[in-house]
Amino acid sequence: MRLLRQFIRIIQINIVLVRHGLEEVIFAIHLFRPIRFLLLMLPWHWFRSVDISHGVRIRRTLEDLGPIFIKFGQALSTRRDLLSDDIADELTKLQDQVPPFPGDEARRIIEKAFACDISEIFSQFDETPLASASIAQVHAATLHDGSDVVVKVLRPDVRKYIKRDLEVMHLIADLAHRYWADGRRLRPREIVDDYEQTVMDELDLLREAANASQLKRNFANSTDLYVPEVYWDYCRVNVMVMERIHGIAVNDVKTLAANHVNMKKLSERGVNIFFTQVFKHNFFHADMHPGNIFVSYETPDDPKYLGVDFGIMGTLSIEDQRYLAENLLAFFNQDYRRVAELHLESGWVPANTRIDHFESAIRTVCEPIFQKPISEISFGNLLLRLFQTARRFQMEVQPQLVLLQKTLLNIEGLGRQLDPDLDLWKTAKPFLDRWMSEQVGVHALIKGVRQHLPKVLEQAPELPSLIHGYLVRAEQAPRQQNEMLKLEVHKLEQKYKQQRQMSIVSAVIAITAAAAISYYF
Repeated sequence: MRLLRQFIRIIQINIVLVRHGLEEVIFAIHLFRPIRFLLLMLPWHWFRSVDISHGVRIRRTLEDLGPIFIKFGQALSTRRDLLSDDIADELTKLQDQVPPFPGDEARRIIEKAFACDISEIFSQFDETPLASASIAQVHAATLHDGSDVVVKVLRPDVRKYIKRDLEVMHLIADLAHRYWADGRRLRPREIVDDYEQTVMDELDLLREAANASQLKRNFANSTDLYVPEVYWDYCRVNVMVMERIHGIAVNDVKTLAANHVNMKKLSERGVNIFFTQVFKHNFFHADMHPGNIFVSYETPDDPKYLGVDFGIMGTLSIEDQRYLAENLLAFFNQDYRRVAELHLESGWVPANTRIDHFESAIRTVCEPIFQKPISEISFGNLLLRLFQTARRFQMEVQPQLVLLQKTLLNIEGLGRQLDPDLDLWKTAKPFLDRWMSEQVGVHALIKGVRQHLPKVLEQAPELPSLIHGYLVRAEQAPRQQNEMLKLEVHKLEQKYKQQRQMSIVSAVIAITAAAAISYYF
């Protein structure tokens, strides 16, 4: 039955592809090449107009295939390292506009989730939704204590439909990887895997609620960003209740101007929020499009952002943060040699990459960018060009960096819309400098000692016996294994020396700190 369902869905997809003039996608697959001549026999192929671009046809196809494919197209639009600019630009136009499901159905879902009548939860519930998307819709409500809230409800059976289409996507990706000439270069399996992870996370509203709580805690008492409160007693996997906020959509420039909002300060704060999330909290809102960002009516001269929809959040490893910070600093110093070296040091490109060739490729891409005034240089496009260049040298772009690039492009676009003279470098550089000093300076040394000292002290007594054991094994091992064991022994000896040194450094720091405290206090 499952295979039959998949087969029927694939037929439907192929019909839509043909209707929009994308049958070449089908016949590009080696499996179907023997029947490629059928393309010439299709009547609509003879008279079809070719004045519609490839990108437009792809966008219209995804719109006809339904909400899940629309969301897939939205996610795919961020992969500019894989797509041509015309297709990526067209995919960004995809709008997740889905007719709402009936309000009484939302009521039934809530009552089932809480196993009680909705009147026991809310004193008032508006069955007319405030907004509707492919995965959930939002209703206004009032708690019995008088608090105004919004209720996010997953669509009925949405998980079933998503899993159905994901199965088909995986099947198509496997076929494309196996039979399509460009399949391996475009990595369809990886793209679908990344998308599946994102969309399945969005199906768990408890996860979104946890994201919102974490972000709210990160920006507690902040003058830059306000995150609505989560009402945990009223949250379930398919229902989430949050504080209702009232603000001006960030892209509604006319209303912002009418309320005398300080645009310059607003744009700078948007950039500040982004870099705070990335380099201070390492937890960033990865879906910061205009529909999810509002501006408070209060204190227009000291404007504050209001954030909603926390289904997609991003984090970076220390290596990713270092990659981003050092590369941006090297870029804006136009030190292309250092950019190339950083990629090799980070393992982002193969170790056998010719550094002079890589440097030259980066210079070719970046020099035209730096001919513009610094206020016109796009960080997001800079990262994009870097990713595109690095792909030529077999760099594998990680999903978290793609999320970051997407978020940065959104923030830049909003910032420049609010203030065309916005200088992102002026705002970003202090964050980058501060982060680098924390990672490689005295602060980093003290932090590292504090983190690793207990483990060092715990393992230090065992190291001599471990070294002895390896030496005994080396004597007993066959000759061909001796070199490998000797290498292991050498590594252990070095580790032992490093740990002894670390212990000495830790002791010195502790003694110095104690002396300083006794002196001053």
